[in-house]
Amino acid sequence: MNICRRWLKGASIGANATIVCGNEIGEFAFIGAGAVVTKPVPAYALVIGNSARQTGWMSEYGQKLKFDENGKAVCEESGQEYQIKNNIVIRNK
Repeated sequence: MNICRRWLKGASIGANATIVCGNEIGEFAFIGAGAVVTKPVPAYALVIGNSARQTGWMSEYGQKLKFDENGKAVCEESGQEYQIKNNIVIRNK
C-alpha cells in the first residue's frame, strides 16, 4: 500500500477508470472518467479514453498547462512554474 500511495500522490482518477495491474501512475496525473490505463502514466499527464492516451499536461491545481517554445508553463490559478524536458514535467520551486 505504501508503494501505491507514493505513485498516486496527488493523482486524480475519474469515475469508472480502470488501471491495469502493474502500471505506475505519476504524481499529480489526471486519469479521465472511464479511461482504461494499459501503460504507465507520467507525472502531471492528462490521459483519457480506452485505451488511455495522453492529451496534455495538468498542474497540481488541476489547470491545463500550456508550454511555450522554451518548455515553460505557468499555472493560471497558483502561479506555479513548470518545465518540460524530454517529455518529463517538473514543478519549479
